[in-house]
Amino acid sequence: MTQPISRNCFAVLVDNEPGVLARVVGMFSGRGYNIESLTVDEVDAAQKLSRITIVSSGTQKILDQIAAQLGRLVPVRKVVNLTEQGRSVESGTALLKISGTAEVRLQAADIAKQAGARMVDATGNTAIYELTAAPVSIDKLIAALRPFGLSEIARSGSLAMGCGDAVLEAPPVAVAIKSA
Repeated sequence: MTQPISRNCFAVLVDNEPGVLARVVGMFSGRGYNIESLTVDEVDAAQKLSRITIVSSGTQKILDQIAAQLGRLVPVRKVVNLTEQGRSVESGTALLKISGTAEVRLQAADIAKQAGARMVDATGNTAIYELTAAPVSIDKLIAALRPFGLSEIARSGSLAMGCGDAVLEAPPVAVAIKSA
């Protein structure tokens, strides 16, 4: 009996230093795990911490291995599987360029507006729409706009945060004390 494949979102707090992202990505590629989405940015300048949000799919065994192996990397301070933790909010941003006649762009504008996207540029025969929403909502808008001259797509990776009182915080760093 094969185990079901599920999509999970991990939040990873890491020391903000050169090479950390390469180590994290290297762990995935070295074990043959796929990264479906990845975002990273500094979240605490004083503590020099960055937050990486990674979406990956696999069996429960593989997802458990991902969390455990991420946690063993030296620059990683904390790993949380947000999908397993409970309710979370996941969001991404997409920029979608429509190219075509004024009539086609007008039809696309109606579809984009209904989806909650906003126009951020209109130049010549193109219009660019921005949508920040759950990945599935972005996928739906992309599918709806394809027949209307969707010529270019730029998407951020997913950002996610657990709902409720739980807060993702890094444990304090142990400081080695040299004896005299």
